[in-house]
Amino acid sequence: MAMTDPTITTATAADAGELLTLQRAAYVTEAQLYREPDLPPLTESLAELRAALAGGGTLVARLAGGPGRRIVGSVRSRLAAGTCHIGRLCVAPDLQGRGIGSALLRAVEAAHAGRADRYALFTGYRSEGNLRLYARLGYVETGRDADPAGITLVHLGKPAPRSADRR
Repeated sequence: MAMTDPTITTATAADAGELLTLQRAAYVTEAQLYREPDLPPLTESLAELRAALAGGGTLVARLAGGPGRRIVGSVRSRLAAGTCHIGRLCVAPDLQGRGIGSALLRAVEAAHAGRADRYALFTGYRSEGNLRLYARLGYVETGRDADPAGITLVHLGKPAPRSADRR
């Protein structure tokens, strides 16, 4: 089934409820994979999500056309000490594997072009689809550690293009 490219924009406060629903739907499979129902994306409250949106750095993907222009993906980022930290990448379960996650990651990288020296993110060690996506986009493993629930996290990163590489 052909799908048009999503429109990616900065999230607004009006997106909070729909984003929380999307995030929970997208992370249920991760919770099942790790047998951990209390993953932070699943326990985040609407107030916490609104606070994250107020801080900026959240992008949403919407499909062109259709009623209400449904939010089908989102990602958060923040810049600290030259590193763009990427998190909470999620895509609607019924649309995973169609390039939305890739488009969101490329959009985050573009948003931080010229300001970030590198990009960093993490995922669980059993999240094979996530690991394949990140590898396809040039991310390499930089280390592993365990979160408070004991889940092994794989940290990945890649350098940002140097100024001479940007055209």
